[in-house]
Amino acid sequence: MKQHYFFLSLTRITDFTQENIDLIALEKSEWKHAQYVACKVTSPPGTLKVELTSGRMAEVAEGDVLIGAFGNRFATLEATGSWEEISDDNRMHLLTSAGIFGKLTSVSSFIPNMIELEYLGHVLRNGEKTCMTDYRNDEKFTAFKTPVILIMGTSMSAGKTTSAKIVIRQLRLAGLKVIAAKLTGAGRYRDSLGMLDAGADYVIDFVDAGLPSTIVNPNEYIKALKFMLGKIQKQKADIVVIEIGASPMEPYNGSLAIKFINPHVIFRILCASDPYAVYGVMKAFGSKPDLVCGIATNTLGGRKLIEILCGVESLNIIYPDQLKQLKTLFNKKLQPYFKDIIF
Repeated sequence: MKQHYFFLSLTRITDFTQENIDLIALEKSEWKHAQYVACKVTSPPGTLKVELTSGRMAEVAEGDVLIGAFGNRFATLEATGSWEEISDDNRMHLLTSAGIFGKLTSVSSFIPNMIELEYLGHVLRNGEKTCMTDYRNDEKFTAFKTPVILIMGTSMSAGKTTSAKIVIRQLRLAGLKVIAAKLTGAGRYRDSLGMLDAGADYVIDFVDAGLPSTIVNPNEYIKALKFMLGKIQKQKADIVVIEIGASPMEPYNGSLAIKFINPHVIFRILCASDPYAVYGVMKAFGSKPDLVCGIATNTLGGRKLIEILCGVESLNIIYPDQLKQLKTLFNKKLQPYFKDIIF
């Protein structure tokens, strides 16, 4: 009987099935970033979960075989690691539930043990090695002109995706055709699915562009970025809500993405983990957001401190009374672009 595979969500851009792939063990000299590989779980049994191509979380146990891709992660609050750090014993870790495989280099004491893996082989399709970039059909770049609501954060887990979903709902309720995109970060499908659930007509991220995470050299990232922006433009949407994953100051190429789309940004939201981080990001970039949201706005104390430190309006838009204030702000700031729209 052929081995049963768990296809993790980084494989969602492929046509892989249980029947149409084979494995081949290769020397490390042939390993490359974003290649699809199979690894066996070597951790003790427990409640270890992975994200499948559907977005569903599934438990795995020792001995199960996972299909993911070599990549890098540099999370400030959870873990860091890289496929290039894998030693000659071919042992590594699941750096994200979506399927980034690499050697753990540091980990927070606040998260559970990372799933440990052993390399089995590279994935073959029609007798050829496979890589995530194989599934990015590069086309002639379509000039990007869609108006952007930009959402960035002071760190991971600052409230960016939650804020993006709320904003998408409000734009959709106002009658706009809304696209959503996550241009940087480490691969995770549930963020995209959440944006679709919120009412986005179309969602794209860097996994669609062939990257497990956006920790790559700038030239490679620009290719992926142009692919994503071209796909967005072809949708002919009224507006796109763009999330910059992690923080633009981290090595995910967030600052490069912001620079590229900046001429088309009509509203900026900064999601912050604390009020002082708002000040730090503003100081680093020399500009003010239109609004601060996220964890730092959970209490009136946080909001007042943001106002004192930074002179920027802040709202916790998960609350109905403050959501009304967001609509008022949209009516003020977005009216020049959507004259017949009332939020």
